[in-house]
Amino acid sequence: MSDETGGEAGDVPTNDGQRFDRLPATPADREVEGRASRAEVLDWWEERFGIDPEVFAEYSFWEKGAGKIWIFNGEATDPSEVEAIGMTFLRTRQDHWKPTGRAVSRFGHLATKNAIELDPAQASRFAAGDDQDLPEWDGDWGYLIATHEVAGESVPIGVGLYLYDELRSVVPKGSRADLPVVE
Repeated sequence: MSDETGGEAGDVPTNDGQRFDRLPATPADREVEGRASRAEVLDWWEERFGIDPEVFAEYSFWEKGAGKIWIFNGEATDPSEVEAIGMTFLRTRQDHWKPTGRAVSRFGHLATKNAIELDPAQASRFAAGDDQDLPEWDGDWGYLIATHEVAGESVPIGVGLYLYDELRSVVPKGSRADLPVVE
């Protein structure tokens, strides 16, 4: 199995963008500069969205590429030879960490903060990839979980970026949808 060194014994540890490497447990265990740790990932989800770290107890976390974090339900003995493991979960190594749409669709219903409930017209515009003015949001700026009520339950519909009273849809072009507005 590949380790965090990215090379032969004695080499300076580096990130190999073509290989999966397990996240170190804590920042103190970090060998590759800039790599997030499991503890930092769990802390971020708890601080940003209020999701209890215990939710992820049975999952392992892997990095492939520069800051593309994958989550896998269980353990993997040698994921270095595969193209994908589990699902993409989080983008790190940028100014602001960003959850993926897949992670939000899987775990977003557990969020207790920084989830913005959209009415039918707002949800339709959001799913189509449109940005919209929402000065009424009084929560944090940054990445939010956009939700919409379906059958009496709040359901995550994607990741939005809230800045300067505007909710920007960051739904990927290939995932956008023209939804009818049902009031």
